[in-house]
Amino acid sequence: MKILVTGAMGLLGKEVAQLCKNQGDLVVATDIASEDNPLDITSLPAIRGFLASCSPDWLINCAAYTDVDGCEKNHDIAYELNARGPGNLARACEEYGSKLLHISTDYVFDGENPKPYEEDDAPNPVNVYGKSKRAGEISVQEGVENYIIVRTQWLFGPYGKNFVSTILGIAQQQDAISVVNDQWGSPTYARDLARAIRALLECDARGIFHVRNRGKATWFDLAKRAIELVGLSTRVIPVGTKDFPRPARRPANGILSTRRFARETGRLMPAWQISLKSYIKEYLQEQRKRGQT
Repeated sequence: MKILVTGAMGLLGKEVAQLCKNQGDLVVATDIASEDNPLDITSLPAIRGFLASCSPDWLINCAAYTDVDGCEKNHDIAYELNARGPGNLARACEEYGSKLLHISTDYVFDGENPKPYEEDDAPNPVNVYGKSKRAGEISVQEGVENYIIVRTQWLFGPYGKNFVSTILGIAQQQDAISVVNDQWGSPTYARDLARAIRALLECDARGIFHVRNRGKATWFDLAKRAIELVGLSTRVIPVGTKDFPRPARRPANGILSTRRFARETGRLMPAWQISLKSYIKEYLQEQRKRGQT
């Protein structure tokens, strides 16, 4: 397959680009910050230029503005990158005959459902980030016939800032940290998600799919386990959302049902605890390398 990846220098995009290359795909990796292949997804002419030159079978969009609190303060930027950008990609893909896989989020839901969210459940985002991502989903659905939308959650991995790396950085500096213990989700390893994306391409799937690691946790659970795996003695204190006010409201229960993905691909995602161990092993190796330089 010939694949164009946008946002290829980010947490997920780099994993996707590397995996697809390793699988023998011809990959063009683009990012707004790339020196070799810079691409701004808010520029329709720039997107058309890339599609005309490389004619990809699939365009995988990993570009987004993912700062949840930042979206509350920068409404226009959120919609430009998370809604209008995907709309541009969809329009260009339709024009040039490419298929589009777009990454979305559990934050399109309000978190009030006690059960895991199915793909057909009604979205009801409660913050600007979620609203802009939902608008991006609609733009994709309206702009291109052949699409996949992958909703995921709580990403962690080695190639970008994420909750786990942030918590570990803080834990190295403090004796105790407070972490929210009443928001539920499924921590998801970016490398596992990249493999799942590749599986969906192999199936030539269409539509919306929920993809995340197996199991559920609170932010407190995730922080505590990560700190334990690293071997730090930092005390983790559980607190409620009301005790930790943020600019953007967070869903209380964003757990996604992955039954459709399992039916389509015949695959089960690894448990988040197992994948966290894999990530922490790589994290510690990188820390040791830095300590030697």
